[in-house]
Amino acid sequence: MHEYVIEGGYPIQGTVTASGNKNAALPCIAATLMTEEPVILHNIPEIQDTNVMFEILKSLGAKVEKLSKHNWKIQCDKIKTTELPSDLTKKVRGSIVFAGPLLASKGKCQMTPPGGDVIGRRRVDTHFLALKALGANIHVNGRFEFSATKLVGADIFLDEASVTATENAVMAAALSEGETILQNCASEPHVQDICKMLVAMGAKITGIGSNILHITGVKKLHGCEFTIGPDYIEIGSYIGMAAATKGKITIKGVRAEEMRPLKYSFAKLGISWSINGDELTVPNTQELKVNDDLGNAIPKIDDMPWPGFPADLTSIMTVTATQVSGTVLIFEKMFESRMFFVDKLISMGAKITLCDPHRAVVCGPSMLHGDHLVSPDIRAGMAMVIAAMCAHGTSRISNVYQIERGYEDLVGQLKKLGAKIEKVEVE
Repeated sequence: MHEYVIEGGYPIQGTVTASGNKNAALPCIAATLMTEEPVILHNIPEIQDTNVMFEILKSLGAKVEKLSKHNWKIQCDKIKTTELPSDLTKKVRGSIVFAGPLLASKGKCQMTPPGGDVIGRRRVDTHFLALKALGANIHVNGRFEFSATKLVGADIFLDEASVTATENAVMAAALSEGETILQNCASEPHVQDICKMLVAMGAKITGIGSNILHITGVKKLHGCEFTIGPDYIEIGSYIGMAAATKGKITIKGVRAEEMRPLKYSFAKLGISWSINGDELTVPNTQELKVNDDLGNAIPKIDDMPWPGFPADLTSIMTVTATQVSGTVLIFEKMFESRMFFVDKLISMGAKITLCDPHRAVVCGPSMLHGDHLVSPDIRAGMAMVIAAMCAHGTSRISNVYQIERGYEDLVGQLKKLGAKIEKVEVE
């Protein structure tokens, strides 16, 4: 096991390049099962979650070859089983996206319930709703068993705009018979990426980027070469880190249009940036002050489906707000356990009132002090790293595996930016 040891009080300074979008990489890796021809994927982040997804592919019989850093070649012409290994499935929530591709290409899939972050109940009902509508039979008895003799297109209204359920439905529909209309679907950049990859493989999909997708099934998909987009959650994390530590950072490889939903929420904390081409720069000269709503009302930062503010950044906004002058309400609507990590920020000296499982009032700025922290999930873990970097003294963060599931070479990147951080082995 490993821990991070972080000495706080050092503003970050320098340049980083955005990693590939983790949440796009996972379904794109799974989608390689939908053709027997080679698929080449570029810009795959080297993180724990993608490592696990590749291991699952290998266990099914796929040939997985690393061409160079971030670039992989996969061929699934000799799949020997449709049963996912439970020890790997439990490591990553994204393993659920193997269901759609295996069902579409092989007619069946067996798996244990997926693992991942401990941030509250994470429904799979929407996956079942969509796949059943396409003709799948699903048996649940401590494990999930999907089967279908034939998938047929359908008019489907998802009961929630679930990202992974949308991805599973789109992949299954791509090889179904006839037309599928998928309404109330997710439209995040990573959902758009998997749709674009499927189109590159020969799928017929329209409405990409909206919440209504039209998929006309085809009999066969072919290989392709596809590049994953940048991880806007990682980018948002570095923006919050730069502001909280009063540092200056330039992030390369940014898609300007994907930063628009983040702009207004960060602006409520007095945080802004400039974009030149694909480079985003956060200055160290801005005044970190909460901008009240009209009538001096306390502003609210809340998450919602894309193109709203992403739920994965609410943890980052919470810790960033502890270093901003003023009061703000953070409202995380999706997961009832995600905000519980604020107890550790409070123990470090943060002035936070947890109103209920979804809402926290943050009053800043707070002088934080070092503490021993345990990361419960990817984003709360990154928030703890930011808190430790702002704090006076030294902090230790345990369970860093959770953080490294979503952030590539975090210690190396932060060292280059001037952070005082070490990864140490512990018993």
